[in-house]
Amino acid sequence: MELKVIDDGLAVAGQIQPQELAALAGHGFVAVICTRPDCEEPGQPPLDAMRDAAQAAGMAFHHIPVTGGIFPPAAIAAFGAIRRGTQGRVLAYCRTGTRAATLDALANVHGRTVAERLSRAGAAGYDLSALAERMEASG
Repeated sequence: MELKVIDDGLAVAGQIQPQELAALAGHGFVAVICTRPDCEEPGQPPLDAMRDAAQAAGMAFHHIPVTGGIFPPAAIAAFGAIRRGTQGRVLAYCRTGTRAATLDALANVHGRTVAERLSRAGAAGYDLSALAERMEASG
């Protein structure tokens, strides 16, 4: 499992496995956000297995599925609400981590500039420059 740190409170990753969640809890993660639809591709762990493993590890589990590069306002708001309402580290994952990093950049829970959000995502390996105009419009 390769975690990519966005900031002190958030790391993103590609698909993780249920058996990895206990180790994540041991590293201080208190919540997990899955941004993949359940059964998006063959071999993906079922959502229920991920939720059960997170809860068994003492972590909150949230599901905000997004697809096709579409980031609806409700998904962005839900991601932001979880980030603001969680005391501790959050891991957000999808197939590659891009959707998770994008939701964070669009939610902008820390009120960062577009340049700061692009830089943080870029440092984690995600080029979100195509979303700069949308980020600018949404604040």
